[in-house]
Amino acid sequence: MKNPKALLRVSVIGTVLVALCCFTPILVILLGTVGLAALTCYLDVVLLPALAFFIGLTFYAMWRKKQYDACCHNDSPHSRNSSHE
Repeated sequence: MKNPKALLRVSVIGTVLVALCCFTPILVILLGTVGLAALTCYLDVVLLPALAFFIGLTFYAMWRKKQYDACCHNDSPHSRNSSHE
């Protein structure tokens, strides 16, 4: 992936979504209304590793974006004009 902005966007959205489902009773209410309340005991088994994955992916995407900005900062039009002066 050449531009890490998309990876950063996906990882932040995933982190917010999983954190919202992990720390609020949204899934418990949803599963209860659908009739799958028996699955609520397995939510921690799925949501906590997913939260850890998306937080790690967010840190990785921020690191990649920082490297991309440092590497490709020389390609900006402002830096091209300063070399001609």
